[in-house]
Amino acid sequence: MGEEIKVLQFGLGPIGNKVTQYIAGRAYLEIVGGIDIDPDKVGKDVGELAGLDPVGAIVTDDAGKLLGESDAEAVVLTTTSSLESIKPQVLEIVEQKKNVISTCEELSYPWITGPEISKEIDEAARANGVTVLGTGINPGFLMDALPVALSGVCREVKSVLVERIQDAQYRRIPFQKKIGAGLTTEGFARKKEEGTLRHVGLTESIHMIASSLGWTLDKTEDIIEPIIADQTTSTDAMTIKEGDARGVCQTGRGWMNGEEVVTLVFRAAIAEPDPRDRIFISGTPDIDSTIKGGVNGDIATCAITVNAIAPTVKARPGLLTMTDMPTVCALV
Repeated sequence: MGEEIKVLQFGLGPIGNKVTQYIAGRAYLEIVGGIDIDPDKVGKDVGELAGLDPVGAIVTDDAGKLLGESDAEAVVLTTTSSLESIKPQVLEIVEQKKNVISTCEELSYPWITGPEISKEIDEAARANGVTVLGTGINPGFLMDALPVALSGVCREVKSVLVERIQDAQYRRIPFQKKIGAGLTTEGFARKKEEGTLRHVGLTESIHMIASSLGWTLDKTEDIIEPIIADQTTSTDAMTIKEGDARGVCQTGRGWMNGEEVVTLVFRAAIAEPDPRDRIFISGTPDIDSTIKGGVNGDIATCAITVNAIAPTVKARPGLLTMTDMPTVCALV
């Protein structure tokens, strides 16, 4: 691999801490600093926050100072799902000529949903000779980049269907709450109305697929519905009563010339039977690929983020997506 790549971690919540664990297992990566606004984390060692031995990287809440003083080449940014919210953080990083690898869902393919912000980030990255990449398991791979890759063996593609079915009892507690598990139907409806109960990134995945295939969509839609428990179910974190929500079913659709050509089904619930990740491409030939049991999202998000660090440092400058990158693999 050559010289070590020095990395700063910006955001040290559950995902950021797991990223620390994975970076610690890569001989070609070195964590040299951490950034977080939580006063309980400031002054502590990044490794200790992740349950490891100290790594000699201390957390600060002064992002500007650390970014300006550090000789890190890359920043792993795990702070928010919102493109608008993460924009100032990304711009602050690239102005210090550091590459960005982020788990921000709306950054995964922002060109259609946030064209002005995308252009601003892209121009800033190019001007400073660095790369900005939004990645993750979903969006970023399973429901967008992977089906695009599988279409490479098709003479033609008529439509794409992706199903991500998860048994959420094996996911972290914040994720279980994010999908509405344990809420009454009224509580679910309120969270849905507030916009706080949804899988972020489904629309971005639709546009990544369509744009990669050269399709111009007429419209997209994103439908959110509760999955209702037909019996009382208990987990380590909660008890879900019969009639309450045990999770969410979110369906994204994209139309071209009046026909539905992209369908993405995200279904995550406690005690969900037959978890799987399935991609069906209607074309010549048809492609029907299923990962039985599905991919654990927490593990995979952190893994693909860490595995993308080295390719991002080497990539051309600008705002890139996973379909712009060379194949990201488990480089250990």
